[in-house]
Amino acid sequence: MLVHSRTGRWATWALGAVLFVPLFALPLLVILTASFATHWSGAFPSGPTAAHYAAAVRGESLQALTTSLVTAVTASLIALTVGTWAALAASALRKGTSGPARLLGRLVDTLFVLPVAVPSVVVGLAVLVAFSQPPVLLNGTRWIVILAHTVLVTAFAHQSVSAAILRLDPVYEQAAAGLGARPSRVLLRVKLPLLLPSLNAAAGLCFALSMGELSATMMLYPPDWTPLPVLIFTATDRGSLFTGSALAVVLMTATLLALLLVSRIRTKAPYR
Repeated sequence: MLVHSRTGRWATWALGAVLFVPLFALPLLVILTASFATHWSGAFPSGPTAAHYAAAVRGESLQALTTSLVTAVTASLIALTVGTWAALAASALRKGTSGPARLLGRLVDTLFVLPVAVPSVVVGLAVLVAFSQPPVLLNGTRWIVILAHTVLVTAFAHQSVSAAILRLDPVYEQAAAGLGARPSRVLLRVKLPLLLPSLNAAAGLCFALSMGELSATMMLYPPDWTPLPVLIFTATDRGSLFTGSALAVVLMTATLLALLLVSRIRTKAPYR
């Protein structure tokens, strides 16, 4: 830690606990407690039950969880591919000797970061308007939901990979090129392996963001492709707060397990 005195460290830990407990831990604890309750009229819930979880892992709820997982995985893979390609292209353009090339590189970065500056509901509306008529008619299909999620998370994949590219030591690429490796071989055998840790982190971030996306999804989802956040909103909007809490816990658990799995993937980059 940056604080070296014992008193300072204790004060830092105490301040962290004061900020963490009411802002993060307590709301999650309330949701977890509510998911096991049937009544909550006083200071504490009553009527403990696991019936909400029994309903949350079957039927419509299980289908919604599967929908969220498929949407998040598909959107994350597409976003990671497109975002990485754009980051590599923008980096190459910024290293160019001509002014127009460097300007084009900055323009690519701006375009891919733009969805972060725009509210997700605006992105959803834009996708709805753009793909509700031929020649590309996606409205009413699952693909319009996946497309909206991809647009929303690609910016984070692009930013993560762009930051990693800036930290790369160019000596590895120069050495490979000096030994006669073609640019495609340098990319596949040198640059991408060095970027694997950042790609791993970007994939986890994209997945988590897609699993929790609601605003754009509410505008686009068809009846046969209902992600779990929409089901949680619907349940709480009807007044089924305890059922919604159980669904929220299932969503958090599934997301955390998936992120744990991603974090356990060992890349070869640290050993090269």
